[in-house]
Amino acid sequence: MARSKVTENGAIGASCVTPDDYARLYRALRTLSAGNRALARAPDEQTLLQDMCNAIVEQGGYRMAWIGYIEHDEHQTIRPMAHAGVEEGFLQLLDLTWSEQSATPSGLAIRTGTPQVGHDVLHDPALAKLFEEQKRRGYAAVSAYPLVIDGEIGGNLSIVSSEYNAFGEEELRVLSELAEDVAYGISALRSRVRHQEVEAAMHRMAYYDQLTGLPNRTLFLDQLGRMIASSSPPFRPFTVGILNVTQFREINDVLGYQQANELLLQVAARLQPQIDQGYFLGRVSDNEFAILQPNTDAERASQEAVRLLRQFDEPLTVAGVQVDARLRIGLSLFPGHGQEPDALMRRATMASRQALRSAVNYTIFNGSLDKECTRHVSLIAELHHAIEHDELRLYCQPKIQFDTGKLCGAEALVRWQHPERGLVEPDLFIKLAEQAGMITSLTHWILEAAFRHIYTLEQAGRPSPLAVNLSARDLLDPRLAERIRGLFLTWGIDPAHLQFELTESALMDDPGGALATLNQLKALGVQLAVDDFGTGYSSLSYLQRLPADTIKIDQSFVGAMIADQESDTIVRSTIDLGHNLGLHVVAEGVENRDIWNRLATLGCDIAQGYFVSRPIPVEQFDSSWHATLAA
Repeated sequence: MARSKVTENGAIGASCVTPDDYARLYRALRTLSAGNRALARAPDEQTLLQDMCNAIVEQGGYRMAWIGYIEHDEHQTIRPMAHAGVEEGFLQLLDLTWSEQSATPSGLAIRTGTPQVGHDVLHDPALAKLFEEQKRRGYAAVSAYPLVIDGEIGGNLSIVSSEYNAFGEEELRVLSELAEDVAYGISALRSRVRHQEVEAAMHRMAYYDQLTGLPNRTLFLDQLGRMIASSSPPFRPFTVGILNVTQFREINDVLGYQQANELLLQVAARLQPQIDQGYFLGRVSDNEFAILQPNTDAERASQEAVRLLRQFDEPLTVAGVQVDARLRIGLSLFPGHGQEPDALMRRATMASRQALRSAVNYTIFNGSLDKECTRHVSLIAELHHAIEHDELRLYCQPKIQFDTGKLCGAEALVRWQHPERGLVEPDLFIKLAEQAGMITSLTHWILEAAFRHIYTLEQAGRPSPLAVNLSARDLLDPRLAERIRGLFLTWGIDPAHLQFELTESALMDDPGGALATLNQLKALGVQLAVDDFGTGYSSLSYLQRLPADTIKIDQSFVGAMIADQESDTIVRSTIDLGHNLGLHVVAEGVENRDIWNRLATLGCDIAQGYFVSRPIPVEQFDSSWHATLAA
């Protein structure tokens, strides 16, 4: 056979060493050296393959060299990746396959995993149809080497010589080492590429929003820091904008997170074409985008805000539904509003919150917002201290029956007499407690104080029901009912003397969850009242399912019923509705005799308001309220 392969001991066949053998060995070593240089310098895989083929031909003096990769297709194709030397379309003439039918050196090398040699290709029967083509190109001998890449055969290196009986034992060993180097270089470059891909993926995860592909908050702050550094000194003004997407949370709650994500993708797609060169757009929170506008003063920033807002005059389509998702934009300006990234972002965010209440839907930050925020932060810390150190005070606002004029209970109210600020408005510190996640702590304080007060009244023989307000967040607390059950065990009071008031709007935040919590509370034997009735848009079917005992007509309707016929109609209808459902009806906001008389005429059950009594400290309620009634 003209073709041979290396045996286990490396012997190819008995031969004596000749000067030609030494010359060929030297050629192989020169090729190996050139290949090592190519290996060290190649920046990528394709360059390595081509440089290796070039080195084999140019430095080694071989007639032709080529490298192929295997395909795992039906034909088991060998795909040429690089070649050098006298090729002239020869590879296109070959049936390049590594299947069982292939008898070519390249196919055999891949299939067997061992080097293959054809010492005289012009007399090899397997290559008979290519005799003329090989002769014309000066091909006399060929060797092929498997490329073992990452532990698996992935291709071949094939070298053609113009000399018969080339590729002796030592030459073959050197060229086999070259093939191993090529395979090692391919593995190393692929490993480098994989490492770079991992680094790129980690960089993208760290600095880019996974949904929209925009820079995330981290990268946006980095860019903002660089812009500050490059803009001062001399100070060159620029704008930070926070763009708040309205309707995001509603769509997330009603349609689901996938549709909410689709909304954000459409917002991003509508924003990006509007961003001028040099601007920087990012997504910095769930429903907030941010933009940096260089070389922009207040007037230009306002113009840009109006331009962006106009892009959302047309609704977006989400899940086949048209959504009027508009932007609210808050702006802060460098250097006037700060020279630190956090300060500029915080003030732009504050302005965006203010923009929710703005008729033009955008707001430029002003100092009063910052002062208000600073005051609120200080109040939150002081409120936490007041709750922890029992510095709050319990007040009661009495309720009386229309038909008898007698006391029938009171509403528990919390007051905060600040040692320096004076009396802090309840609407302010209760709202702050909700925003700061402290409402549960505040509710716990009120519950403790209410149970203590009810116990005191029972011990004095003057029991009177006391109503405690629960917030929407309280209703979401899975431990609420258990905590109240524990208070009943601690104080031993009669559950009939405790009532819970829940605003209609709080009930409608999560109707199913609220109903489950109310049933748990009702099982404790307490009374339940729906507060601010008429403002929460609850359905009659839902109201019928509630285990409520009382509804309280919102004071906005009660206070206006004398002067406003529609308010009077609402109050009258609510009283009738409550009685038809078997509920007691309380009117809150009874401020004068005219309102009292009208409510009495309509058959309302209970009155609460300044005409009855202002809220009074719990200590005074214990000692003086009954005397006032007796008088």
